[in-house]
Amino acid sequence: MSQPTSATTELPALPGDTTAAFGVADIIVVVIYFVFVLAVGIWSSIRASRGTIGGYFLAGRSMTWWPIGASLMSSNVGSGLFIGLAGTGAAGGLAVGGFEWNATWALLALGWIFVPVYIAAGVVTMPEYLQKRFGGQRIQIYMSVLSLILYIFTKISTDIFSGALFIQISLGWNLYLSTVVLLAVTAVYTIAGGLTAVIYTDALQTLIMVLGALVLMFIGFEKVGWYEGLQEKYSTAIPKIIVPNTTCHLPRADAFHLFRDPVTGDIPWPGLIFGLSVLALWCWCTDQVIVQRSLSAKNLSHAKGGSVLGGYLKIFPMFFIVMPGMISRALYPDEVGCVDPDICKRVCGAAVGCSNIAYPKLVIELMPDGLRGLMIAVMMAALMSSLTSIFNSSSTLFVIDIWQRIRRKASEQELMIVGRVFILILVVISILWIPIIQSANSGKLFDYIQSITSYLAPPITALFILAIFCKRINEPGAFWGLMVGLAVGLVRMIIEFIYSTPSCGEEDRRPAVLKDLHYLYFALILCVLTAIVIVLISFCTPPIPEEKLACLTWWTRHRKAPAIDLKNYKSEEAQINPANGESDLVESADLGDKEETAARPPCWKTLYLWFCGLSTGPTPTLSQEERAALERRLTSIEEKPLWKTVCNVNAILLLTINVFLWAYFG
Repeated sequence: MSQPTSATTELPALPGDTTAAFGVADIIVVVIYFVFVLAVGIWSSIRASRGTIGGYFLAGRSMTWWPIGASLMSSNVGSGLFIGLAGTGAAGGLAVGGFEWNATWALLALGWIFVPVYIAAGVVTMPEYLQKRFGGQRIQIYMSVLSLILYIFTKISTDIFSGALFIQISLGWNLYLSTVVLLAVTAVYTIAGGLTAVIYTDALQTLIMVLGALVLMFIGFEKVGWYEGLQEKYSTAIPKIIVPNTTCHLPRADAFHLFRDPVTGDIPWPGLIFGLSVLALWCWCTDQVIVQRSLSAKNLSHAKGGSVLGGYLKIFPMFFIVMPGMISRALYPDEVGCVDPDICKRVCGAAVGCSNIAYPKLVIELMPDGLRGLMIAVMMAALMSSLTSIFNSSSTLFVIDIWQRIRRKASEQELMIVGRVFILILVVISILWIPIIQSANSGKLFDYIQSITSYLAPPITALFILAIFCKRINEPGAFWGLMVGLAVGLVRMIIEFIYSTPSCGEEDRRPAVLKDLHYLYFALILCVLTAIVIVLISFCTPPIPEEKLACLTWWTRHRKAPAIDLKNYKSEEAQINPANGESDLVESADLGDKEETAARPPCWKTLYLWFCGLSTGPTPTLSQEERAALERRLTSIEEKPLWKTVCNVNAILLLTINVFLWAYFG
């Protein structure tokens, strides 16, 4: 290993200098892997119905439970999570794994409470649900814009940054070169394939990522002497060069406990249980990227099965991401645990600390040849899969919720093309954003993601819970509640950007609202505050008539709207909102097979139309009865008793395991 044997204070090498021992075997593996992924993407996109909105964006409503479960896991476990979770684990111990375990509850809430309502309402995007539930345009546009902002600041930019960091540490390439290559490959197959390509390649990548991470976990545990050895070595992992008269270099005494002191802890336990649940509900139950996966299920039982599988998979990151992060600090305290700002700058370019390099460092040092190549390929793939998910979902949001406002009469062809151009624009914005994340690179990537989320997301959680469970809530209440919540959250976020976290040995000059109010507590307070505003304003304004709420709340999900009322509502709606997700879904669900070819267009045009997923033949039309029958099938939340029981039993089993793990590591 590259540890200096003598006790001299040799400075750790820069990541840029170490052109990693990337053997021929590794390069061959990477190439084979990427060829394979592209082949799967192209195969699935030929099979899928890409020419219609429901086909491109919802995979034609045909997915079974296992790809959904795997895809729920992998759209969430990007390389940002690998680098962020392992880094925070290296810096502060096990507690950050609680973020993963908390997701189990939210996933079950998704399958049992939220998805039935979304399916019954027949919606494609979350803002569209709010639009049906409350009417009016303001909320829908606000939600679309806010989601896009959150994607750019938390998801896209951090994923790209962490992927680039990974390539930089492992290959010694330039940060920008690696980013551009990566984004080019990603964009090609998202643009060409739509959601089916994303879901199939996701399932494959999750499998390889988890297997690779497990191999690395065993190698790492063997190096430190299993769990007992880790406890002993982690608590003594102190860098050679420290800042005198400070304690930053000492590992936390409570590193091996999930539940930490409510006042002084870095992740206080009431925040971990209650504050985090607010963020988890936002992420798993109301966020387009995740919900879109569940809505592409064949029926409700498949959606529930997907949730349960996702919940089982979320148990593992604690063991194969957080613990290896701690192992990395135990084995390389000088690099991963550095505290002196000058040395940290040399090791990873950030003065605040280098815990972010924990996972890549471990892969480069411990993985055998060939496997190392596979691991890098999978990390890149993880990055690509979370990016494809986000690109796909943000183009869905933009096209259906924003573009159709501007262009009332846009043709289906125009919408497909605009969606693909928008992805290209996102790619450009993301590349421009990298230097900002590099410089604002606070010590822990994961904390950056979570804290920004906790300033912007809680009002949305409050709104969705109330929208589904409380029939009395109306549009003015919802809108002004969101506005108040946004204002409060932005104030805190701006303060956070003005005052940076002090590095080791500096005095903490931040105002008390930042220093003493943990972001998880803030999330909880913000959620409750928004809920109070929504309820107060709703009770002061007239309620929504009961018959308008059919299929739109938990209590009315089985009640179908009377046909006449629906048509009037549709015709009123059509003047305001041509984005009737239902009619799009209906058209796309069964048309894949019925297309007949007309006069053949020239070759180049056929190729271009294929790439953009536009069909060359005329699209068939459905009679009124066929359309009504199809609509009933797509919005049905009936389940077969057997599968309903299977799902329920599995969910209870999953919760039991979850509670046991919390208690054991608590």
